Amino acid sequence: MQDAMGGSPCEAFKPDQRVHPAGDSRRVGTVKYVGPVEGHGGIWVGVDWDNGEGKHDGSINGVRYFRAKSERSGSFVRIQSLSGGISLLEALYVRYRGESTKEEEDDMYVLSTSNKRVSVELVGMDKIQDKLSRFEELKAASLPYLGVSSLGEPCKISATIPNLKELDLTGNLLSEWKDIGMLCETLPTLTVLNLSNNSMRKSATGVLKLYHLRVLVLNNTGISWEQVEMLKESLPSIEELHLMGNNISTIESGSSFVDGGFDSLQLLNLENNSIADWEEIVKLSKLTSLEQIHLNKNKLKRIFYPGNDSISRRLDKYDIDNESFKPFQNLRCLLLGGNCIEDLESLDSLNYFPKLVDIRLSENPITDPAKGGVPRFVLVARLARVEVLNGSEVRARERKESEIRYVRLVMSRHSDNPEEMKRLHPRFMELKDFHGIEDERPSVASGGPKKMSSGLISIALKCIAASMGEKPLQTKKLPATTTVGKLKLLSESIFNMKSTRPKLYLQEEGSPLPMLLDDDMASLVDLGIDSSSIILIDEES
Repeated sequence: MQDAMGGSPCEAFKPDQRVHPAGDSRRVGTVKYVGPVEGHGGIWVGVDWDNGEGKHDGSINGVRYFRAKSERSGSFVRIQSLSGGISLLEALYVRYRGESTKEEEDDMYVLSTSNKRVSVELVGMDKIQDKLSRFEELKAASLPYLGVSSLGEPCKISATIPNLKELDLTGNLLSEWKDIGMLCETLPTLTVLNLSNNSMRKSATGVLKLYHLRVLVLNNTGISWEQVEMLKESLPSIEELHLMGNNISTIESGSSFVDGGFDSLQLLNLENNSIADWEEIVKLSKLTSLEQIHLNKNKLKRIFYPGNDSISRRLDKYDIDNESFKPFQNLRCLLLGGNCIEDLESLDSLNYFPKLVDIRLSENPITDPAKGGVPRFVLVARLARVEVLNGSEVRARERKESEIRYVRLVMSRHSDNPEEMKRLHPRFMELKDFHGIEDERPSVASGGPKKMSSGLISIALKCIAASMGEKPLQTKKLPATTTVGKLKLLSESIFNMKSTRPKLYLQEEGSPLPMLLDDDMASLVDLGIDSSSIILIDEES
């Protein structure tokens, strides 16, 4: 494939410049080529579109003009059909003093349950708009997807919006860090800045100190951890740093946390990245103010608490053996949903984090019973201090019931080997003693047969099958050894389900969705089902 040849590029646009189609500021792309296209007259601009909706990969008829990020994200556009954007002040006038846009009009509606638009009348809207139009009183401004590519004159900005505290610039055309530094210097009251979906330059050197920023949102900006390191000295007061969707896989340098930096950081959001090794997260363990780490939708397979794992003990460069230092000493919230965690050892390691009480583990193999994972009551029982699990509060009653169910489940499955019990179920003996649970299995030397009633569980059965209509709740006393398969047959009989097969679900307190019971050989005791459980009876579709 030959290289494109042609005349000098037009001065209107330059490679790496951010642009949008004239009249459509919500569709943003990056200029990759400016010049002629073989077989087509005049000057063309080759654009690689962020949303991936183009026509080709940067080549036409065997001639390569540029390389788009995907096979169909690039296209050629006439100069007059593109816009290089507007200034920040121009965007303010468009947003707060101009005609309302279609998007803003759409915001004036909500969807009803039948998915129809219902108009919302905002009381006092005229007064609100009048106040927003007085820029000197403006405390927060939202300017998403308005094509902001430059700031304008700093003196005019400081005179126009002198009291601005929060600024949302999502989806604009900004890319230069020096502009961000100038903006923060111009607006000393600015504490919250959202730059999501702006494609920031790779180099963050020379940035003025962003002294007053408390919250910085850099989601989907293409930022690397190397750039984060460069910004560290510029953010002495940062409390929240959001870095979602940047394909970050490594925390390149742990030295910055040893030498200082991010001393005020309380929340670090790394969701939807590519982190697969927990050792990368251990590099953050010396951030003493850190209270929340958001790691949903990464690629983590296992986790551990530094110093309590054979692997982590080798990480001496993070000083985890220093007795005066506790890793993650103030971490109270750890979100791990949508990862690849599948071992109980990782689950149990969460008990070693000194202040961890808010945990998300949904959409991991370890929490999916269909993939060999464990149900919610086991999670509650094994996590000693969890107060919020998967976004749902763990109340005292749920904890007590979960721990008792868990102990009885373990007693029904395992031998009395103390070492095995300690290894597989670290909290078992503690919980057994705490709740005063005696070994309920019959002894060989017992004086007579165990009463059948002592092995019965009172189960509530609720039919929710659409074809069956409303049925009253049924309560049945069943042996703890009753299998799911037998319970299905019983449900068919109780609810007269002649033309369809039942599907059973376990409804648990605190769980947003019922758990499908799809193993016909599993018994009630195997599943930890007790007299407080409700079994939902649905029908096969």
